[in-house]
Amino acid sequence: MQKLCGFLACNYILYVPLLSWLAAQICKTIIDLFLTGKLDLERMFGAGGMPSAHSALVCSMTIATARKFGVSSPFFAFAFILAAIVMYDAMGVRRAAGEQAKVLNRIVDDWMNEEDDEENPLRENGKRLKEKVGHTPFEVLSGALLGILMAMIFPVT
Repeated sequence: MQKLCGFLACNYILYVPLLSWLAAQICKTIIDLFLTGKLDLERMFGAGGMPSAHSALVCSMTIATARKFGVSSPFFAFAFILAAIVMYDAMGVRRAAGEQAKVLNRIVDDWMNEEDDEENPLRENGKRLKEKVGHTPFEVLSGALLGILMAMIFPVT
């Protein structure tokens, strides 16, 4: 464990993104608590919501890489491209999957209300598709700004 802590402490480009992810997840959990009035610990580890932890992680990694190696380094180029892909995916494919899950859940709910069959295979044990898997552009932007802020707060080591 001591070696792991030493490894994290000396690896700026690793610990800053991990702390940014953690900060985003904590913020997401607190925001959800205020909006719903109940503590949902799934928000601490689940995808989707405000702010985007994925965006916070990749943006902080990109800024940390720029601060350590400069914007003309191949490391920065790789981090920048990865961040762009992750944020685009969060707003595109993953958000579309969440919207589709909402529609499918509604269809199954409506159909089950019409059918009195208790052994309906579409809803085993009351399971629903996860609807919070992607992000709105505002959630991605908020995560990106949090990641940038986190990378700027910690000194380059």
